[in-house]
Amino acid sequence: MKKKQSHSSSRRQFVKTAVTAAIASTASEALFPTIVPASVLNGKGPSNRINVGAIGNGRISRGHDLPGVWKYETAQIVAVCDLDNKRLQEAKQLVNEYYGKKTGKPYDGVTGYTDYRELLQNKDIDAVIVSTPDHWHAAIGIQAVEAGKDVYLQKPASLTIAEGRALSNAVHRTGRIFQVGSQQRSTPQFRYAAELVRNGRVGQLRTVYVGLPGDPSGDEEPRMPVPKNLNYDSWLGSTPRAYYTEKRVHPQVGYDRPGWLRCEQFGAGMITGWGSHHIDCAHWAMDAEYTGPIEVSGWAEFPTKGLWDVHGKFQTEAVYADGVKMIVSTEFPNGIKFEGTAGWIFVSRGNESVTASDPVAKLKDAKALSASDPKIITSVIGPTEIHLYESKNHHGNWLECVKTRQQPIAPVEVAHRSCSACLIHHIAMKLKRKVYWDPMKERFNHDKEANLMLSRKQRWPYVT
Repeated sequence: MKKKQSHSSSRRQFVKTAVTAAIASTASEALFPTIVPASVLNGKGPSNRINVGAIGNGRISRGHDLPGVWKYETAQIVAVCDLDNKRLQEAKQLVNEYYGKKTGKPYDGVTGYTDYRELLQNKDIDAVIVSTPDHWHAAIGIQAVEAGKDVYLQKPASLTIAEGRALSNAVHRTGRIFQVGSQQRSTPQFRYAAELVRNGRVGQLRTVYVGLPGDPSGDEEPRMPVPKNLNYDSWLGSTPRAYYTEKRVHPQVGYDRPGWLRCEQFGAGMITGWGSHHIDCAHWAMDAEYTGPIEVSGWAEFPTKGLWDVHGKFQTEAVYADGVKMIVSTEFPNGIKFEGTAGWIFVSRGNESVTASDPVAKLKDAKALSASDPKIITSVIGPTEIHLYESKNHHGNWLECVKTRQQPIAPVEVAHRSCSACLIHHIAMKLKRKVYWDPMKERFNHDKEANLMLSRKQRWPYVT
């Protein structure tokens, strides 16, 4: 039985088709087919185990990405890579010990690399997980797909909108499978909330409220000698040179939340850190995955001193072409509230956390899904209504798609559009005024100052 096609679905298909055509026109090769012959998979057929390399072996890698992949029999982690040799050796030990415990005998099958480019040259590696700081995401993602690797990339997709466009173009040009680490899409309550909104359970959608955590500022930090185990110049990558201090980078002992997350040099703060999750899921429900806001305004508090300089408290408001408003704030409960003419739905992770050091207080209400009327969330999505892509596990979905060559639940263009929306909010914060965005041209309308913020000057030789 065919699913009912709503006006919004038709609009979404039009936008998606237009975006796909635009990507194709900028790429030197045609878009990839849905099914790719085994001959292009480095000579490996779909039934073979996927050899995976892990680039970046810090907190999110050890606590989330490595365990998310190694639990699958279809995959084998064969390589790890980090610019910090201490972390590299600890990652090798972690993975070797896991496989040793699993097989019941000593295991030493993991190769270590301090240069990701050498890992990418290894033709025995089929796919990579990229769990580096944000400022390295797009560059490594682009080079990985150009090296013939399928990619699981931690969010956000890019440091700038220009880098994100280059990444999406590269993935489409090369035909590789790409999944961004927006794992909320593979969580049942976020999919169900999106389906309820898409199928009109709150009536006509009017306003979306996105609650994000904030980041505290810090003190000035002294210049410190660079640890001998860290290639600090490469760690800085395309960003400007800056003196080394431990809280600018990551802890030298343990894997607590790293300081780079609070430095604008390497990311935009929580607007992309958690915003990439929540705005992505909001777009899913809004039928806006392949577009973006048309205007954004708001305010933010920024530290006036100290090493850490990302935004603190803030509130921004976006308007979309269909009139739906999205208000994003640190003052709202962490999660997404969809408000329409017939009620509201609120969805969150509940008390779930990805890593032990997630900077999010547990919600007073552990329920991950609630509504103005309980009947809203107990209603059944009928067979002729809109049913969204279902994934039961984010890493598992990626690995399955590597084998089948089907598109995963969080593909590159969707990742780029949600990240772009976050960055537009950040640009509005920085400029302290309203900005007007053209989602098709991916430019601000008649705004030279804002358009200069679509990219950043990159330090040689670390250019994208």
